[in-house]
Amino acid sequence: MRHEKLDKKFFLVREDVLPEAMKKTLDAKEMIERGKAESVWDAAQKVDLSRSAFYKYRDTVFPFHTVVKERLITLFFYLEDRSGTLSHLLGEVASSGCNVLTIHQTIPLMGRANVTLSLNTAGMQIEIEELLVRLRKLEFVERVEVLGSGA
Repeated sequence: MRHEKLDKKFFLVREDVLPEAMKKTLDAKEMIERGKAESVWDAAQKVDLSRSAFYKYRDTVFPFHTVVKERLITLFFYLEDRSGTLSHLLGEVASSGCNVLTIHQTIPLMGRANVTLSLNTAGMQIEIEELLVRLRKLEFVERVEVLGSGA
């Protein structure tokens, strides 16, 4: 089993050099967070952004204050579609001390489902690398990818 590289580089970039789609994604995320938009569709429409662009950048671009105050990591899983797999996965995440911020699961197709978890790791009792090892050992987990992480 191949282990994904965990030491992705992160950059602090001035707002004026960010692509417009990234800035609009940040605006849309803030609207959703503050309750000024009822859905991703609503927020994307209000900032004149396609939903596909929003989903492309939502887990990779964060306001500086968010990254500084929370330790965030977003994980993408390929899971076998079996009863109780999501519950078991979440139990393993919780036992490590992570707080689940968001969960997105696709409809299972051909016996497989994709799950994206955004986690606050500030309360973790183990290292992220150890959590990834534990998650990869679960028999129903086919693959785990680190989509993004913060301070």
